[in-house]
Amino acid sequence: MDNKKKAIILTIIAGIMWGTSFPAAKIGLNYLDAFLFVFLRFLFTSIVMLLLLLLIGKYDFQFKEKKLILFLGITSGVSFLLQYIGMSYTSAAKSSLFVGLSAIWVALLSPVLLKEPLGTKKIIGVLSGFFGVFLVTTNLDFSFLGQGELIGDLLVLSSGVILAFFILYNKELVSKSKNTLQLITLVMFGTLLTVTPFVFFSTSDVRVLPIEAWAAIGYLVVFCGVIPYYLWFKSLRHISTVTSTVVLLVEIIIAVAISSVVLNEMITLFTVAGTLLIVSAIVLVSWNSK
Repeated sequence: MDNKKKAIILTIIAGIMWGTSFPAAKIGLNYLDAFLFVFLRFLFTSIVMLLLLLLIGKYDFQFKEKKLILFLGITSGVSFLLQYIGMSYTSAAKSSLFVGLSAIWVALLSPVLLKEPLGTKKIIGVLSGFFGVFLVTTNLDFSFLGQGELIGDLLVLSSGVILAFFILYNKELVSKSKNTLQLITLVMFGTLLTVTPFVFFSTSDVRVLPIEAWAAIGYLVVFCGVIPYYLWFKSLRHISTVTSTVVLLVEIIIAVAISSVVLNEMITLFTVAGTLLIVSAIVLVSWNSK
């Protein structure tokens, strides 16, 4: 199996894990506010990454690209803050749709910022993936778009736009260093540095958080943080950012499937059709592309 196919498989696994983050985050937001939630998530993610880095011994304090790492930490922190605050006001389904729009922003920006060729197949793949996400999350029920408060919608939409810049410049970072573990650790600490000042706006009390809140945080740290970030960083070395973001649309399928079980939402023909479109998009951007 060549590196490109391995990278796509790793990206799919990361996407599946990240797909579970929407219901996990929604559960967590029932017990603490977005400011404390994001802070605790990246505090423990940073600690776990640092312990792994020290345990393995692959670290170099003479690391380069300090400005790029700081930029990625800021974009990551701001994106997650906007997403979690927005999810407090709008539905999880709409949130997944708006975050999924990052595939479109990446496709439009990558030829300009990274000089990556777009190509006809990728254009079709992006459009197919976007329409698939739209079908899966809305079921063509346009009243769906009127649910939730406008501020929540705009915050999550903004999160997806900022996430696109995080994805694009991560490609540049992983291309300049082979020490994946150290790169992730530095980016996580950059994210933590960004979100820390906002914890003072929190109205939640960390001393009285229930076990459900800590379970959600722990799950996000390990299964939506440490593991998928490592897989995704590794995969970005061998595929383009456009390919990566469209393949990651698989997370929407997972998010909707879990929500249908947890929230008893019915899977319709539109859900099935949207899923097929997303799978088609993955095939289109992955086949014979870099």
